[in-house]
Amino acid sequence: MTRLEEHYAKEVVANLKKEFKYSSAMQVPKLTRIVLNMGLGEAIGNQKIIEYAEEAMTKLSGQKSVVTKSKKSIASFKLRKGLPIGCMVTLRGKRMFEFLDRFISVALPRVRDFKGVPTKGFDGRGNFTMGLKEQSIFPEVEIDKVDKDRGMNITFVTSAVTDAEGKALLAHMGIPFVKKVVTVQQ
Repeated sequence: MTRLEEHYAKEVVANLKKEFKYSSAMQVPKLTRIVLNMGLGEAIGNQKIIEYAEEAMTKLSGQKSVVTKSKKSIASFKLRKGLPIGCMVTLRGKRMFEFLDRFISVALPRVRDFKGVPTKGFDGRGNFTMGLKEQSIFPEVEIDKVDKDRGMNITFVTSAVTDAEGKALLAHMGIPFVKKVVTVQQ
């Protein structure tokens, strides 16, 4: 059992059960999967970009990434159906908790001018998506081997029903959300 998984089982479940007045521990929302997605539109002209991104994604997730292909042709973008234009990884179980632990304790503190994670990425069903502008915040990615620093989207899929439950779950897990600051006008 990973450190964060143990933290969830011992503390987060009890805190959420008390906060939302759940009658059973089975009602407490849990993190079901984390999806990492990297869209690479510039890969249309250079297929080597896909290889670099796939290698970087595999290193930082600890799992082989899947190359995503375009679903339809768009002439104005010089895009044909079936061309590789991105890569993604879906993490579950132990790898998911290990990635989340590394993300919270190592990667987020390395973000420049970090003030907290904005809360506007919730989808209405308790799932949260956030974007990163650079992959170099992860220590696994070797900057010398990467040709260009690219961003990615990270989606936290939960079993929560509402955004409030999802936000409370992720906050108790350790994601530092931005606190709303009330300014007084004079």
